Amino acid sequence: MPELPEVETVRIGLEQSTIGRVITEIVFQQFADVMGGLSSTSANDRLSGQMILGVRRRAKYLIVDLDSDDALLIHLRMTGRLLVVPSAQPPIRFEHLAIVLDNGTDLRFGDQRKFGRVLLVDRGALVHLDSRLGFEPLGRGFTATVLHNGLRRRHGKLKNILLDQRFVAGLGNIYVDEALFRARLHPLRPASTITLEETRRLHRAIRIVLRQGIANQGTTFSSFENPYGEQGRNASRLQVYGKGRTGGDCPRCGNPLERLVVGGRGTTVCPTCQPRHGDHPPTPSPEIVGESLNSQRPASV
Repeated sequence: MPELPEVETVRIGLEQSTIGRVITEIVFQQFADVMGGLSSTSANDRLSGQMILGVRRRAKYLIVDLDSDDALLIHLRMTGRLLVVPSAQPPIRFEHLAIVLDNGTDLRFGDQRKFGRVLLVDRGALVHLDSRLGFEPLGRGFTATVLHNGLRRRHGKLKNILLDQRFVAGLGNIYVDEALFRARLHPLRPASTITLEETRRLHRAIRIVLRQGIANQGTTFSSFENPYGEQGRNASRLQVYGKGRTGGDCPRCGNPLERLVVGGRGTTVCPTCQPRHGDHPPTPSPEIVGESLNSQRPASV
């Protein structure tokens, strides 16, 4: 499923291609529920003639602001794609919707599994969505102290807490595994046992892996593409994600990685570098604790 870096990559591409453009037509394909039950006639009545004023991201959602009280709320889910293509181009693979623009291009939405949606919502719905989501992990309000205060009140498994969109918005399986490895924390640790120093390492690691993902235009394993059909470059930069099931070795200590299942998610862990609570973890190396990567910070609601 696209996570924060992938959705932010799409946002940046759409911002460059669609702001200031006027919607002239909405064209449905065979999946009629792509707009949540809104009919083709209603969609055209409400959207034709509207100008795109901006493209934002909140967690894993894209928000296309229009020059009215409405907005398009787009959730890619697992296999959704948004491509900007010439209007004359044939339908993209698994295309469900085309938003025709006034400059001879379309914003096409395709989704093999049909889980994604392009919803027409009002401002009240956006406020409600925002209230249900947690901190943006690259936002100014997400500090190590805020993270620590939140973790110490939760007794669930650390990875499950980080995946909870009501706590931290935008993290998913890939980047949580990567952040926990960098911070030398075991995914099964009770969240409430994480010390302040460990939280500082985790906070730093979360920001590093997300900024790296954005700088590399996301992680592509199967279907993810930016709006120009280009795959992300971040897969080669991942240190541990998915390597536990392929017999990979830890890039830090060289010992075999292990695959666990945490909250129904396949999880890669180094049992040496990420000891369970009660074991004695090795001292973090300076390059892991202090590493940083500069990149554009994602916009949020």
